[in-house]
Amino acid sequence: MKKSTQTQSQAHPWHGISPGPEAPEVVTAYIEIVPTDAVKYEMDKESGILMLDRPQRFSSQCPTLYGFIPRTYCGEQVAKRCAERTGHKDITGDGDPIDICVLTEKVVSNGNLLVHAVPVGGFRMVDGNEADDKIIAVLESDLVYGELQYIAQLPRPLLDRLKHYFLTYKQIPGEGKRSVEIAEVYDRQEALEVIRRSMRDYDKLFVEPEAKPAKKSAPAARRKMSVAKAAAKGRGNRSGK
Repeated sequence: MKKSTQTQSQAHPWHGISPGPEAPEVVTAYIEIVPTDAVKYEMDKESGILMLDRPQRFSSQCPTLYGFIPRTYCGEQVAKRCAERTGHKDITGDGDPIDICVLTEKVVSNGNLLVHAVPVGGFRMVDGNEADDKIIAVLESDLVYGELQYIAQLPRPLLDRLKHYFLTYKQIPGEGKRSVEIAEVYDRQEALEVIRRSMRDYDKLFVEPEAKPAKKSAPAARRKMSVAKAAAKGRGNRSGK
């Protein structure tokens, strides 16, 4: 029997996976870290491989599944919304896909997987002068959280724990205090608006340039340049996120 010469490769978690046919109401989320992780994992933007970013030097651990929504980008539209809602000036996008926390009562042992999640709200986080929204979602059909629709339905201690994590996990003793704030806690409708804007930001950076007639560059080369451009804006991996 003749062996097949066809080769297969894993889809890039950011560029090769759809946010889902029902997005933004129900999204596909790529999970990088889980609450039990003692080290911080990040997707390498160029290769799409999950890499070890750094050991958790202190006791702060994310209390939920944490990752990002594929084919989203925190760019001009997301930054504009942040400026409108907070009154902050000179806000830019952080150059990364939109972060998402997914609540579930189940114990998930490791990241590098896809889940279906229903957004219920979010944190409008500002890191320096960069918009860094965190979408809060529940795992679709979860036995405990699956029927919740609004962030106000979540237990207050859980929200406080999430706030504490995001306000402190970038603070490293001896290196000076970073300017990080949660300027707004928003509900489901605003979370959907942020996701829509991030999808438009992604299309503007990655899809629209490829739709234009080619001159000298092949489509693959243009995609490679687009990925490199995003990496330059938001670092070669998602470190610090």
